[in-house]
This record gives sequence, structure tokens and C-alpha cells, in this order.
Amino acid sequence: MRQARMDQAQELSHMQLFTVRVWREELGAGQREWRGEVHDVVSGERRYFRDWPALIASLQALLAAQELDRQQVDPPNTQE
Repeated sequence: MRQARMDQAQELSHMQLFTVRVWREELGAGQREWRGEVHDVVSGERRYFRDWPALIASLQALLAAQELDRQQVDPPNTQE
């Protein structure tokens, strides 16, 4: 039972949770565009975007930053 809890905790430590919010914004003269926000629920960091490629780039940047943080806290085992 204890091992199962440890395995679950380790699995959760490798997960990320984001919320994505999108809306249409009026630009005037009958023009509208999509806007959005991606929110890293754990760190609280928020990034805003205006198109879908920017959403993907934001998610990739957040994931890369988390991976870097994880490597600094828990460096990989290296054997010589």
C-alpha cells in the first residue's frame, strides 16, 4: 500500500495542469479576433496569446521551464 502511494506521488510529480481560456474580442469596424490565456495551475504563471501557434509556443515554453526546474531539483542519475 505504501509503495502504491509513493508510485502515485512520483507519477503526479511528472504531470502538469493547465487551463486554457479563449474568447472573441471586438476590434472595431466589425472585426473580431480570438484571444486566449493559458494558466499553469501549479505555478500560477499566465501567458496570453492571439493565435493558435502562439498557444502551442506558450505551452511548450511552460513545459520546458518546468522540466528545467525539475532537473535542477532532482538531477538525473549519471553513472560513470
